[in-house]
Amino acid sequence: MTAGIASVGSYIPARRVSNEELSKTVDTSDEWIRTHTGIGNRHIASDKETCSYMATEAAKEVLEKAGMSKDDVDIIIVATITPDYRDFPATANLVQRNLGIGNIGSFDVKAACTGFVYGLELGRGLILAGTAKNILVIGVEKLSAITNWNDRGTAVLFGDGAGAVVLTPRVKGEGIVDSVLRTDGTGYDALNMPIGGTATPFIPGETPEEDLYIYMDGQRVYNFAVKVNVEIVMELMKRNGLTADDVDYIVPHQANYRIILAASRRAKIPMEKYYLNMEEFANTSSASIPLALAEMDRKGLLKKGMKILTVGFGGGLTYGGNYIVW
Repeated sequence: MTAGIASVGSYIPARRVSNEELSKTVDTSDEWIRTHTGIGNRHIASDKETCSYMATEAAKEVLEKAGMSKDDVDIIIVATITPDYRDFPATANLVQRNLGIGNIGSFDVKAACTGFVYGLELGRGLILAGTAKNILVIGVEKLSAITNWNDRGTAVLFGDGAGAVVLTPRVKGEGIVDSVLRTDGTGYDALNMPIGGTATPFIPGETPEEDLYIYMDGQRVYNFAVKVNVEIVMELMKRNGLTADDVDYIVPHQANYRIILAASRRAKIPMEKYYLNMEEFANTSSASIPLALAEMDRKGLLKKGMKILTVGFGGGLTYGGNYIVW
């Protein structure tokens, strides 16, 4: 037995901010953003649309599509780096409350842009152990709340949204067949939140405002992302006896078009294999892979038996991937 994705769903904030609109407040242009990142728009959540709100709405959709009741859910896993509350309670707990489910297990995963990849493997493990039967795995971010909108290097990159899946038991050879989870903690300072934890607390009157937002060393992150994107794809294919021709889709974290293009060339895998939607949604961290899967599902691209690889890479530095037979 293993676990597989029974259905996929999503929630996207209504407010859509184009590059042209963003260029009115940030020193940039549509041409610069597109040529450097492949991003054309991003969706920005309102004050009402908290992380838990978006996650709950995505959960409602995915349960309806699966033909399941909220009472069928045994565990909720939420991958996010923008929780409603800084340390606790977990956003998953708030989703459980919002859905009105009984006292089930729920917890958050903090693995940045690889969070959903980690969440899928954690969910699969819980099903294999017999701890749970039906698991909600949600990737959700409200990155607009931790973005410095005066910093061109990061303001153009991020968006908000939520994607969700329901994991259920499957026979061996279907569903999530294999996963790779990795971390390179030596690069923790390449992409992080500089201030706010116990190691670097906020000090009123002393902490610079820019340290309260996402920090990214763009070149270090780019080099890391290209390298590990190739490593994960190649490892998953080697471990499972696959060639590039066998893989129907690679669904990467939607960070930057140039990263995926460079990885594609280095791995000698055609770009046509990679599903990209960053042009519309930008980088939504933990939400990007499930948002892409939900869009693929709406377009009718996902067919039973398809071989799909997911690849995540992001702050921490974390990286990893899943091999899924749809």
